[in-house]
Amino acid sequence: MIIRLFSAWCAEHGHDPRPPIAPAVVAEWVDGMGGRLAATTIETRLWGLAELHRSHFLPSPCRHQLVELALKSVKRKFGAASRQAHPLGKVEVLDAIGQLGSSRRDARDRALLWMATDTWCRSSELTGFRVRDIHRQAGGTALLYVARSKTDQFGVGAYAFLSARGTEAVLAWIQLAKLKDGDPILTKSQRGGARTPLNGATVSRIIKRCTGRADVSAHSTRIGGVQDAFRIGCDLSSIMVAGRWTSPEMPAHYGRMILASQSAAARVSAAFAD
Repeated sequence: MIIRLFSAWCAEHGHDPRPPIAPAVVAEWVDGMGGRLAATTIETRLWGLAELHRSHFLPSPCRHQLVELALKSVKRKFGAASRQAHPLGKVEVLDAIGQLGSSRRDARDRALLWMATDTWCRSSELTGFRVRDIHRQAGGTALLYVARSKTDQFGVGAYAFLSARGTEAVLAWIQLAKLKDGDPILTKSQRGGARTPLNGATVSRIIKRCTGRADVSAHSTRIGGVQDAFRIGCDLSSIMVAGRWTSPEMPAHYGRMILASQSAAARVSAAFAD
């Protein structure tokens, strides 16, 4: 997709899209995207172009100072803020779960919602879970083994927490659907349907349907979980462990509104409110 877009731009502007691509051409491309696309989208497209060069065992032009200066100029002129998915906290998810019935689809959706709100997993992680990834714990809770993730490209692995009620819902769906160890947990709900994993877009559609909100996605429970954690006083390190972050940047970004409302300025204002 990225290479196709770049090739179309090159055809329009008289450039050769085949690597090696001159840094000046890439810088011109970045300038043209400024104001039309978010800075994060531009960075993603530069990553795609860099990967194209790596596949040809060529140095990436995206690391050239011309390109870096062009990207900085775009950010300075148009801003670097990214659009964040709307948060979906625990209270709202529990309310949606409480409205589900007893059909096969409801059983599958109940398992999905519990997994999403308990584990704070990305959609790719949710759809990647297999039955064998559930590890039962004392007290009825469980851990889900995250074999690979966005920040774990080499498959070191990690674990995500699943509450007792979440575990019960997931096991009930597995039993109802007669899923085996190697089957994906989140699969089609129809009886006799192919046991293939749902994709991220389908997960988002299910969450939208169950909550009645068009502004949420599969990532919303991850953001909502972080904000809930900050509200009840969890520290940043424990939040990083829960969401399997290797850097505090993203959880701090997700919780910045909550952190501002709990800041020293907010506490001083409250102290002098009377």
